[in-house]
Amino acid sequence: MPDPAAAAQWALVVHGGAGAIERGQLKPDQERAYREAMARATEAGAAVLRRDGRALDAVEVVIRLLEDDPLFNAGRGAVFTADGKNELDAAIMEGREMKAGAVAGVTRTRHPISLARTVMERSAHVFLIGEGADAFARSQRLEQVDPSWFFTERRWRSLEKALQAERLPIPPRPAGAPRGPDAAAALAHDEGKHGTVGVVARDSRGDVAAGTSTGGTTAKRWGRVGDSPIIGAGAYASNRSCAVSATGTGEYFIRLTVAREVCALVEYKGLSLQAAVDQVVQQQLPAIGGDGGVIAVAPDGRMAWSFNTTGMYRARISDAEPLVVGIFKDDP
Repeated sequence: MPDPAAAAQWALVVHGGAGAIERGQLKPDQERAYREAMARATEAGAAVLRRDGRALDAVEVVIRLLEDDPLFNAGRGAVFTADGKNELDAAIMEGREMKAGAVAGVTRTRHPISLARTVMERSAHVFLIGEGADAFARSQRLEQVDPSWFFTERRWRSLEKALQAERLPIPPRPAGAPRGPDAAAALAHDEGKHGTVGVVARDSRGDVAAGTSTGGTTAKRWGRVGDSPIIGAGAYASNRSCAVSATGTGEYFIRLTVAREVCALVEYKGLSLQAAVDQVVQQQLPAIGGDGGVIAVAPDGRMAWSFNTTGMYRARISDAEPLVVGIFKDDP
């Protein structure tokens, strides 16, 4: 885990989802692909912060890259609903003024995290859903794509398997969906129901920000939405405490308002950042049956993460610490 005593002028922590991720389950080429993807995205965010850029900008840059990477359950590579659609959720929040934006059920906007930020900065609202969210994206000239853009063969096969197990009908293959294996997606690992990407950052001004993006859970029904786009559950940021991004079984993270809970322990109980994330993830979540993990950064640059699953794709970097990438429980 990160050293809670190490402060920094700027800092960045990234996650690519938590879940059943063990050494025996990842082939060497898969492990290499994930480590390289996490390092590449994290370095892109670090480049923003090195140039004295804003924490909010670094968060968006990193998540946009992960949304385009079929290794992760966000954007391209997102899981399918029971109806055979990709419905995307995202949230972003900054800590100075505590402004936030979120979207759910997006189907045509290439980068849901950018749409969430646009909701925050160019609307009077915090949370937009479904066709309305995509319509707002079009009105703001955010890049739109055909739904087939998000398709990967691997995720489609996961849907078929899940629906067969539940004895539910398999929907028609989406129009325009490519056929045949995708070389990059073939390296992806099934992380279970915890697929999400997220970033927290602290910039040289002392401002923090957080963002989270996901495709949800495989074969989700009835318009299900998890914690990722819910401010206070999947993401939260305040300069008075910290910035947090979560990944896990969303229903439990919503009930516990995990991201806000971590910040409250720091702000009101005076816990260290690492102690706060550990209390929530290792004690409070398991007590109600929840699993997953969080990443966090404080306004003084301290970084932390904690997860109660067997693994979590994660990385951290700061001006005081070189890049560290982890996957398994025993990684640094």
